[in-house]
Amino acid sequence: MLILVISTFSVLVVSLLARKLWYTRRQQYAHFAQHPSALLLGHLKVVGQFARLHKHDAHADLALVDMSKALGRPPLMFVDLRPISEPVVVVADHEIADAITKASKSFPTSPPKSDGSLQRLLYLMGPASIFSQHGDQWKLLRKQFNPGFAPQYLNTFVPEILDKGLIFAERLDSLCKSGKVFSMMSLTVQLTFDIIGRVIMETDLDAQDEDETKRGELVVLFETLLKAYQGERFNLPWWLTPGKVARRSALFNRITGILQEVVRRKHAEVHKTGVAASEARSVLSLALLDTKQLTPDAMNTTCDQLRTFLFAGHDTTAILLSWVFYELSRTPHASHAVQLELNSLFGADTKPDAVRAQMLERSDRIQQMPYISAVIKEALRLHPPGGTARAIPRGSGFTVRMPNSDPQCLDGLLVYNCQRLIHTDPKVFGDTAYKFMPERWLTNKDSDNIAAGAWRPFERGPRSCIGQELANIEARIIIALVFRRYKFNKVGLGKISRDNHGQPVLNDQTSQYNVSEELYPTRQVTSKPVDGMMMSIESA
Repeated sequence: MLILVISTFSVLVVSLLARKLWYTRRQQYAHFAQHPSALLLGHLKVVGQFARLHKHDAHADLALVDMSKALGRPPLMFVDLRPISEPVVVVADHEIADAITKASKSFPTSPPKSDGSLQRLLYLMGPASIFSQHGDQWKLLRKQFNPGFAPQYLNTFVPEILDKGLIFAERLDSLCKSGKVFSMMSLTVQLTFDIIGRVIMETDLDAQDEDETKRGELVVLFETLLKAYQGERFNLPWWLTPGKVARRSALFNRITGILQEVVRRKHAEVHKTGVAASEARSVLSLALLDTKQLTPDAMNTTCDQLRTFLFAGHDTTAILLSWVFYELSRTPHASHAVQLELNSLFGADTKPDAVRAQMLERSDRIQQMPYISAVIKEALRLHPPGGTARAIPRGSGFTVRMPNSDPQCLDGLLVYNCQRLIHTDPKVFGDTAYKFMPERWLTNKDSDNIAAGAWRPFERGPRSCIGQELANIEARIIIALVFRRYKFNKVGLGKISRDNHGQPVLNDQTSQYNVSEELYPTRQVTSKPVDGMMMSIESA
């Protein structure tokens, strides 16, 4: 009798679990466009199949793009990553992406960031980072730090950016003379670290010192911390990578100690010498003006904003510059247009010192670079550093409108605005969606037809990147200083193909030189060229 009861109960439990599993995999989210789902592993096998179409270290977004294309690029695509991770809805439509990131009655500062993303970036940005805060706390932080990123304030740092740019130019001169192959990403990372250190902390980080032993400790620790994130294509739970997490934690604590000393020194300087708002010379100084007492909470919050700005403030611009130099090196008409624009602004003298002198004489020249600005936009369109993932709380009733006007509820789901999909939408960019074509952004009929939300490398809505204007200013200045002096040659992956006479082979359809093998992005916290953008340079 007992055996019969146990057997019946077991059958009942198994039956209930089977029904639950069937509902979870086949019915719960069946209204979303998706690939066939396995009962036990959901879409993990499908993701693996598409990922194997690319190199083992390629960014996971490439697999998501292929999965979306195979389904006809639906506005929303459901990907079930359970039990490894939570299920995600991948957004390919810019209007839906705008609906997700805009302010609403339910979410005045837009829906919250995903827990997985926040946990992964914890040791880079800290628990009190503006990146992870929501509601009133986010508004308070944004209000506190906004003045330091206002265009009129950033323009006061043009001389410092130029000085750091001259060091960068000197390093390129040295590499040009030696003929050495080098990582452009390494050089641009060190350049942008130097710049962001001056802007946010009024500190020389010595990131570009040729002698590695003389580089600032903060830069070395940050670079080491970033390396501790290499090799992870997806957000994995901490218990799958305990060694990496422990290393990140130790580096986080060492960085905290250095930042605390910077904050103490700057706080004392601001309040003991009575610095006025008009005299503040860094983002940190401005932020500390109203902080009369440096409590432990104020210290922790300030340090976390500094580490956030140090990371985000160097990363995007470094990636952008690397891709700009690469794309221009293989797009002759765009390279020629950039040179003409710079010649019209600064004359025939390409020496960085001469360009610097003219920029200091008239800083408004930085805003008179329409074609270079178009190059920057196009590089960020094709090579976005990241996307944004938002966690829609259960019971919120959060609903978006599909292109056919049907409502779609996203309750309880992780929603990922995939910029690599949105930025190449054929409905917006047509047959040239994958073509590097800066001209599309110039004032003409084509640019008027591009919806603002279809370009979102700094995201949109109330939580758009606070430092996007700084990134644009930096990029224009560096391009103006060095681009005309050198011929940038890609080495290895992405190298230009040449004919029997040694001449580059131009593809008439793309207006770019053909390459032996396409350069692709990998995930190193953000999306970066897989080889660090290996290059050599020669005098132009």
